Amino acid sequence: MEPSKNKTPLGEVVLEEVGELLRRHQLVEGLASRQETPRQGLVEGLIHKLHAVELQKKLDELHPADVAYVLEALPLDQRLVVWDLVKAERDGEILLEVSDAVRETLIEHMDEDELVAATENLDTDEIADLAPDLPREVMEDVFRSLSAEEREQLRSAMSYPEGTVGALMDFDMISIRDDITIEVVLRYLRRLDEMPDHTDQLFVVDRAGVLKGLLPVNRLLVTDAETVVTAVMQTELNRFQPGDKAHDAAQAFERYDLVSAAVVGEGGRLIGRLTVNTVMDYIREETDNDMLSAGGLREDEDLFASVWKSVRNRWTWLAVNLVTAFIASRVIGVFEDSISKLVALAALMPIVAGISGNSGNQTITMIVRALALGQITGANARKLFVKEIGVSVLNGLIWGGVVGLFAFFIYHSWQLGVVMTGAMVLALLLAAVMGVAIPLAMQKLGRDPALGASVMITAITDSGGFFIFLGLATVFLV
Repeated sequence: MEPSKNKTPLGEVVLEEVGELLRRHQLVEGLASRQETPRQGLVEGLIHKLHAVELQKKLDELHPADVAYVLEALPLDQRLVVWDLVKAERDGEILLEVSDAVRETLIEHMDEDELVAATENLDTDEIADLAPDLPREVMEDVFRSLSAEEREQLRSAMSYPEGTVGALMDFDMISIRDDITIEVVLRYLRRLDEMPDHTDQLFVVDRAGVLKGLLPVNRLLVTDAETVVTAVMQTELNRFQPGDKAHDAAQAFERYDLVSAAVVGEGGRLIGRLTVNTVMDYIREETDNDMLSAGGLREDEDLFASVWKSVRNRWTWLAVNLVTAFIASRVIGVFEDSISKLVALAALMPIVAGISGNSGNQTITMIVRALALGQITGANARKLFVKEIGVSVLNGLIWGGVVGLFAFFIYHSWQLGVVMTGAMVLALLLAAVMGVAIPLAMQKLGRDPALGASVMITAITDSGGFFIFLGLATVFLV
């Protein structure tokens, strides 16, 4: 997508300007509706049109990503007002930019003809991105409107599972034969209306379409026109299969600073390409999903979704948290006699659980990140486990000593101080073990390592911290 010349890089500024236009529109419209005049309807119509034109002009100046940002930050009623003012030919680009949850509300507001029109200016790989959210009747109309080649490309793009290179690849690319000269290549490029976005290199193929190498654009421009492509092309290149994991491809783009890369099918035939903008979008979505999963949210949530929809999205891990809270309360209940005999235990036990919970979250964050980067293997997992145990023991001794001195000065009991120190060491040790074990176990089960990680580690460190501290206190103090 080509950015607008007047694109504003600051999303917050754009949102504030659009919000101000909406407030003025609603304010003036409200004042006009309270004035009972013979021409009240005409006045209201003129005011509405005036503000609609001003707001539409502002939206036309914005890049589709900025419009998407605005739509995601507006309540549903204002969102639909803004959406109705967006030019129809920009609908498809904006639908691609908004989050899945907001896209759902916009599509519900559009009729079949509008949805078909929204896809007309999109590439086949972009239509494939929208396909899961479009009604079946719309997709049938879209298929009929495409050429035979585009229909085949769309079927191909939709056939690959989410999270694979095939689901991200782009069919808009430039390929050249390996037996032609640079002069022929330049003549071919001059006949094009424009080059595809992020074209940093041309893909060199033989007569059968098998990928042979790459011709960087910068090398093309400085090479003698009579030179044959095979003499200057690069044969060492990064290539992907459509079934490869998108996560692995994203790591390769980051590691080798790629702008584009070839996607090859059976026999090494060139079938598409992967571009940095698509990879960046994938990384952002994965990061967002990890953040949601870690917080116990099942899916992306519209900021202004209905109360019921938000409740359904959040209830699963809240229910799990409730169960773990009951377990923690029963752990405390087991030591009611000890707490009644030494009231200081009630004041001190949240310290142990709180510190161990924070330590566990630090460990689990490091492990989830390392798993995402592919840095943990069977060979180094044990060393990592031992290292985290060492960190927890040292932290336990340092901060346990601090807390133990605190308990001694407040309650004048060196025995209580020693118990606090011991409890802190054991609680942090538990946090380290679970911080490593939870994400590794989730990955081994084929689940997202970040899924509910913070909820689980907090539940375990709370119950475990209470049990360790109150257990030690019962044995040595009561």
